[in-house]
Amino acid sequence: MTDVVLPCRDEAPALPGLLARMPSGYRPIVVDNGSTDGSAEVARACGAEVISVAEPGYGAAVHAGVLAADPADGVVCVMDADGSFDPGQLPRLADRVRDGRAHLATGRRRPAARGVWPLHARVANTFLAHRLRRTTGLDVHDIGPIRAVRRDDLLALDLRDRRFGYPLELLIAAGRAGWRVIEVDVDYHPRAAGTRSKVTGTLLGTARAVRDMGAVLAR
Repeated sequence: MTDVVLPCRDEAPALPGLLARMPSGYRPIVVDNGSTDGSAEVARACGAEVISVAEPGYGAAVHAGVLAADPADGVVCVMDADGSFDPGQLPRLADRVRDGRAHLATGRRRPAARGVWPLHARVANTFLAHRLRRTTGLDVHDIGPIRAVRRDDLLALDLRDRRFGYPLELLIAAGRAGWRVIEVDVDYHPRAAGTRSKVTGTLLGTARAVRDMGAVLAR
């Protein structure tokens, strides 16, 4: 059974549809990070394991979920809980890690509809990915919020960022460790109705994410 960590803050409207589409052999772990809309209760009602994390931040939620994942399978996936990704595509990433083609497989977002990826967020992502390629030599084009990696390998990197800089710190650490990193095209859909992105939804949210990631690049 492959565990799927779903960092979650106020994603209740997205969870029933998302969890219903989880592929066979993949077990969702919803990491509630201060939701006020009943996300934890909705996730439990849908049969998902739920853990709560008091420390705010995307990195804090992901790290707690990875710690809670069962080490038996070896591979753990991480995916946003807002409905913008199809969990049916998770095997595209996990299989590349499981068969040894990659230490880390990350999703490269391909918008499935117009307006899915706001211009300000896409520009910020392009800028950060360009700096990342120059810094690490990794051939990546997206600081994407969907990935697969071996749980023990990830924990051994000892990542410290607990905010939005976590995905970028992971890629930098992977490059320094000499990991094979593969990007896999994944569909990027509109978020579920009734949810709002903490990053791409506003210019301020994107600016905060860029600030956190810029601080990681500056280390």
